[in-house]
Amino acid sequence: MMSFPRPVAGALVGLLAATQASSADWPNFRGANHDGVSTETNLKTQWQTSLTPIWEREVGSAFSSFSVVGDHLFTCGLKDGKHVLYCLDANKGTVAWENAFEDEYRNEFGDGVRATPTINDGRVYILGANGKLLCADAKTGRDLWTKQFDAKPTWAYSGSILIEGDLAIASAGGSGGSLVAYKKDTGVEVWKTGGDPVGYATPYPFTLDEKRYIVGFLGDAALIVEAKTGREVWRTGWKTDWEVNASSPIFNDGYLFLSSGYRTGAGVMRLTPSGDKLTAEPVWSSKVLLNKFQSCILHEGNLYTSDQKSMKCVDFMTGAKRWDVPRIKHGTFVLADKHLYLLTEGGKLQIAPISDKGFTPTAKVDILNGKCWSVPVINNGRLYARDLNRIVAFDIHK
Repeated sequence: MMSFPRPVAGALVGLLAATQASSADWPNFRGANHDGVSTETNLKTQWQTSLTPIWEREVGSAFSSFSVVGDHLFTCGLKDGKHVLYCLDANKGTVAWENAFEDEYRNEFGDGVRATPTINDGRVYILGANGKLLCADAKTGRDLWTKQFDAKPTWAYSGSILIEGDLAIASAGGSGGSLVAYKKDTGVEVWKTGGDPVGYATPYPFTLDEKRYIVGFLGDAALIVEAKTGREVWRTGWKTDWEVNASSPIFNDGYLFLSSGYRTGAGVMRLTPSGDKLTAEPVWSSKVLLNKFQSCILHEGNLYTSDQKSMKCVDFMTGAKRWDVPRIKHGTFVLADKHLYLLTEGGKLQIAPISDKGFTPTAKVDILNGKCWSVPVINNGRLYARDLNRIVAFDIHK
């Protein structure tokens, strides 16, 4: 159900800007290019005094990151025993609308929604922890269509929805499909592929030889399908403790990177079309990277991450470690203006020029004090971050 706060004059008029994403927006998990890289420039990288939020708001427990389109920010929280999809004024933090769309999910590591809202063509898409997929109107929060998945993994549904052309693609798992695609405007099923256990990663798109593909990083395998038809073109077993494959795949110039935590590790393989399939030639594999739920950022041939052991830089093509910062584990990154913005799991923001020579912060400041496993976002000169319950927004434009 939905509830609307009493609006100030004209509050909903500006929501029209939230219905169409532009190149400057951050419309989905890891940004428009699915890579964790912001196009923002002219940003502050150091402060003479402590950093003061321009606004902050309690929204209730969730691991959701943010999508920002126009002047509106979308995320999730927990309220009165319900998972809530929020649309907030990105400038002030006030609530434009909220939609309580699913019963709460509780877990010892943190309650609530794991996925991040996806914004496209005036609609918001969110997959709840208990498997409810909601498509809502971005201007009002009104339900447009829903689906219910029933193959919830150990730590709940976590992957966000991928919009690819006119399709909304999800990882449902089991009889719901390893990957399943719906018409994004109506929810009519277009294709469904596989019956693997669901993983925790968001479906990932890439282009090879002018053809679009989708990677599904599943509970015990990695799968590639044609984007338009869902036809399987490649798969490999990828067994991880607890079936936790959560880190986002990365495709670059013909090469696919995958990484998992626990004792599995990472690897790069070269993908080549072969008839109506793809073949994969291993390039390297090792335990140099152990991304349990974090995703890497690729920049100028190097992977940057804060995995289950440490913060590090690793050569994409060889797996060689460039540098390592011990004891900074489970952190999250966004890259902007040639700087890495690291949020540690304890809530400290550290900023450093991106370099394969090392991580030398120009700023270190505590901005949150709860569990911080959600990826920060930089958009329109502002940095947005959260712990399980609270969002903080900072003006970092010079």
